[in-house]
Amino acid sequence: MEKGLISVDRWAEGSQAYFLTNLHTDHTQGLSSTWAMAPIFCSRVTAKLFPFKFPNFNLSLLRVLDLGSWHSLSLISPSTGSKVTVQVMAIDAYHCPGAVMFLFRGEFGCMLNTGDFRWEKNCERAKLAKEMLLNALKDDAVDVLYLDNTYCNPTFQFPTREVAAKQVADIISSHPDHDIVVGIDTLGKEDLLLHISNALNVKIWVWPERLQTMHILGFHDIFTTDTSLTRVRAIPRYSFSINTLEGLNRMHPTIGIIPSGLPWVVKPFEGNGKLFDSLLTSGYNRSKVSSEGGKQNDKSNGFLDSSFCRARDRHRSHDTG
Repeated sequence: MEKGLISVDRWAEGSQAYFLTNLHTDHTQGLSSTWAMAPIFCSRVTAKLFPFKFPNFNLSLLRVLDLGSWHSLSLISPSTGSKVTVQVMAIDAYHCPGAVMFLFRGEFGCMLNTGDFRWEKNCERAKLAKEMLLNALKDDAVDVLYLDNTYCNPTFQFPTREVAAKQVADIISSHPDHDIVVGIDTLGKEDLLLHISNALNVKIWVWPERLQTMHILGFHDIFTTDTSLTRVRAIPRYSFSINTLEGLNRMHPTIGIIPSGLPWVVKPFEGNGKLFDSLLTSGYNRSKVSSEGGKQNDKSNGFLDSSFCRARDRHRSHDTG
């Protein structure tokens, strides 16, 4: 595809149409509330969440792409000045709410940008998305592929989301006298929080802005900003640290969970040995759900790793040059 036509998750000047795969911060660097360069194409869910990420944004610049439907764009070739038709389809990426892949086709052939995605082998939602992609391609091949390859290595073996969520719920239920803090981003990990709530019949505390997001996504009864109603709190991941967790444990036994597949450096605990059952700083015995669904005892260093990972790409933004 000729340079100067489209950009995906890249917010510099020089393109005629821009595409946003998801609203995570690493995909929106360079995008702001004052954006006025060109239309932005995204999923319907992303468009609903957009005003909360970018207050006062000119929403007339957003173009919603419904999943599984081809949309045609009329652009102008920067080199010849002639009309160029580009077709695009949004496909569920199953990463965070609103996350999509973009399949483009035109005289240049077919180009697929996966963005961040999590297509698990036995996940029904991922199967439907895969079928959507194959049906869209028909007999065509993908000529250019921008692939989320963060964990494209056999050394990374993660449990499914379902198994990971069961592991987390098992840890919480086996520590009934502990407070629980879960470090999350402003978007994502909703499936984990819903599983915890349903499995343990508890509400989950979130900060006010996150509660707004939950309401937009249709979750009205599970989440609260009243700390007196629950011992399980989902806090901003940027505020989650060893020091924070140590401070919480001085007031009340607290377990901290960071649900991510990304590697974390665990600081050796240098206190007086009284920090009780911190997942990040002390050893503990717990019963966990294995990948086969049974239970097994595990002696670990207290760090819950790879518990609810999403695939993330460190090289995903591009234009067509």
